[in-house]
Amino acid sequence: MNKNTILGWATFIMVLMGLLLIGLGAFRYREVSGWGFAATGVGFLANAWVFNALKGRV
Repeated sequence: MNKNTILGWATFIMVLMGLLLIGLGAFRYREVSGWGFAATGVGFLANAWVFNALKGRV
């Protein structure tokens, strides 16, 4: 596995975790803690976007 493959897998896992956290915040925890889960999920998606942008440059 080269660096691009590892960044691709990291991007996939981070997108999956981000969507899972947003889903937890939206459907499981409807109180104040849901906002925290959703915000963390958005952070995971932003981090995955950065990893995807770095795929060809590292």
